[in-house]
Amino acid sequence: MFEKSRKSLGFEKNTQFVERVLFLSFPTALVFVTLSAFNLVDPILAIISMAAVVLFNIALLFPLTFELQQIKKYVGKMAKGEISDDDLISLSEEETKELIAAINNMHHFWTQKADVLEAQTISDTAVLDSLPDPIMVIDRSGNILGANLSARAAFGKKIADKNIDKVFHSNNFINAVSRVLNKESTSENLVFYVEEPIDQKLYAHIKQLPWISKGKAVAVISIYDLTKSLKIEKMQSDFVANASHELRTPLSVISGFVETLQTSAKDDPEAQQKFLQIIATQAEYMANLIENLLSLSRIELNQDELPQDNVNPIKIVEDVAKSMEIKAQQNDMKIHLIKEENIPDIRADAQQIKQIVQNLTDNAIKYGTTGTEVTIRINNAEHIPPSKTIKTAKGKAVAISVNNKGPKISSDKLARLTERFYRLQEHKDKNIKGTGLGLAIAKHIIIRHQGNLTVNSNGYNGTTFTIYLPVFAKESAEDASL
Repeated sequence: MFEKSRKSLGFEKNTQFVERVLFLSFPTALVFVTLSAFNLVDPILAIISMAAVVLFNIALLFPLTFELQQIKKYVGKMAKGEISDDDLISLSEEETKELIAAINNMHHFWTQKADVLEAQTISDTAVLDSLPDPIMVIDRSGNILGANLSARAAFGKKIADKNIDKVFHSNNFINAVSRVLNKESTSENLVFYVEEPIDQKLYAHIKQLPWISKGKAVAVISIYDLTKSLKIEKMQSDFVANASHELRTPLSVISGFVETLQTSAKDDPEAQQKFLQIIATQAEYMANLIENLLSLSRIELNQDELPQDNVNPIKIVEDVAKSMEIKAQQNDMKIHLIKEENIPDIRADAQQIKQIVQNLTDNAIKYGTTGTEVTIRINNAEHIPPSKTIKTAKGKAVAISVNNKGPKISSDKLARLTERFYRLQEHKDKNIKGTGLGLAIAKHIIIRHQGNLTVNSNGYNGTTFTIYLPVFAKESAEDASL
């Protein structure tokens, strides 16, 4: 009976409601018992009065006890995170009104604090993930507590579940981390090598976190990949060395013949004419080399800027074929132009595309077999062949190929054709002039256009260079610019 009454009233067990009522009623009951004992009050009247006092106490304590129970349930749900701003309650008793108002204010305050902290955490995470270099936070044991997007991409998505010595197999690096964790040093900087997942030269900055930082994190590690920088430095060094070498040879020739003209050939008109012709040839070679170097620098400067002009590729190949006819005739060769129908315009830099086609055609004539044809073909392509080293655009493309019937080029040499200053030994043996920069220039122009360059060479069909240039329909052009 009492259990059903308790549940129907919404009381929990152990509320001590009955004890409180009896405790408040006890003094009054003692008074009435004493008065009845001395016959000062009729016993029946005393019992009725006592019952009235008990009922009064029940009426007085019930709302307060009930609302205290509501507060208890409310705070319990709030502690579990089950209360939202729409679930806030208000009570009627004066004693509990201020209490529940204070609890609601506290809930609102900590909710705001939690929102600010969550927003700050998301913001900090976004900032760290946007950094290009790997960053990791470790605890006193060297366990990785957190890593930004670059670190997860470089060393694995589950990097946060590992100890630092399981990620980097370098004794020098592990020893540097240990010195910081053991407070032997506040920071460490070192360069070290790793072999997995690929050979890399890395620079690490290991720094103790300040004592005011909370949580298990005690140090932060920043990693910088020096591999690409070193390759660029080597390329620049090789470029300067090669350029110096290429310029030194014609300068030496010019200097030698000038000295000869000033001395032994001073009064020899025939020798003077011969030597001046050689000097003019070497000066022309130097001028072409310098022009190509400047052209390569300009192209590299704008390599990341996508061209925005609509260009007619048919007109380009026609202009090139026409301009190279005389040179082809001088080598007893012909230029054969093949055009597919419905060739669309392309989004390109007309001058640069013309430079590529003209360079490829000039090479085809220069290195082709006398008495053969140079074929320039332009046609539609469904897609650009993918490349492992450069970014290529998606969608349809225009393919321009230049073929000559020269000797076969071996596959190991084909892979080096776009290197700066690289020239085939057989061409040098035949004293065929060239700077070795034409195909390097073509490569960088292709990179800027997000196209591709392929080379095929065999004994029966000669060598074919094909450049693929994206059409860049309106929608794909927008995608490419993102």
